[in-house]
Amino acid sequence: MILVTGATSVIGQKLCQLLAENNKPFRAMCRKEDQLENFRKQGIEAVLGKFEDPESLRSAMKGCTCLFLVSPPTKNQLKCEMNAIDVAKQEQIAYIVKVSASDANLRSSVPWAKTHAHIDHHLRASGIAWTILKPTAFMQNFLTMTKPISKGFLPQVGGSGLVGYIDAQDIGRVAYHVLTENHHKRATYYLNGPETLDMKEIASQIADATGKKVRYVNLPSLFFRVLLRVTGASRWLANGLVEQYAEVVAKNHDQDLNEEVFRLTNHQPRSFLNFAKEHKDAFLGLD
Repeated sequence: MILVTGATSVIGQKLCQLLAENNKPFRAMCRKEDQLENFRKQGIEAVLGKFEDPESLRSAMKGCTCLFLVSPPTKNQLKCEMNAIDVAKQEQIAYIVKVSASDANLRSSVPWAKTHAHIDHHLRASGIAWTILKPTAFMQNFLTMTKPISKGFLPQVGGSGLVGYIDAQDIGRVAYHVLTENHHKRATYYLNGPETLDMKEIASQIADATGKKVRYVNLPSLFFRVLLRVTGASRWLANGLVEQYAEVVAKNHDQDLNEEVFRLTNHQPRSFLNFAKEHKDAFLGLD
């Protein structure tokens, strides 16, 4: 039995879909009653659980042998995922597949990259068999920028840096294979999409998908931080995003391409253009 945390995320939803379609035993963990009922209506076993509550984690893990571990980037992510790993060890979980980040590093100035590195080290030292997935930036991140994009501009601080953006659904597809096959233990997989793109190329592909001109505007870091705050990002998130794009991306420190997604799944990762076409209405401000 596999416990899927983050079951309502794009990654988790894709993983749950594939597990259900292939009749693999699993349980979805979610935080809210309406999410629980939605899974149960689909015939999926589901349980309430919160990373901050070890007892709820313990209850969710009962009878499971594998754990899929993914959580959103928050100030509490380190404590949350370490809680999950510690409870998994107590509950004799035999195998954990964790979603980390391609830029995870103990000395990183990007908060979630540093956090992921500490969690990865904790997992490897836990004595539990593990696989770590390290994706690049998600294509879905651009869906948080649909308001300015719908007005014809893409504001960022990424300079001309290249990123192999990945559709989060492709991460879910990789997770399915890793969890249901026997030869992935103690492996770390770096995951990316099929091409590296800079922000100017991203804007051009969104324009191609929508039929509306979109211009990339490379803002000064201060202006981008203010824009993020005005549009609802917390100070912690805004500072982290500026650091990630102005330091990692703009200074060309992001990883280059590999073909791990295809090798692991026999499925070509989705292109950004196809992603943009699917979300055309959102980018046009119609959703």
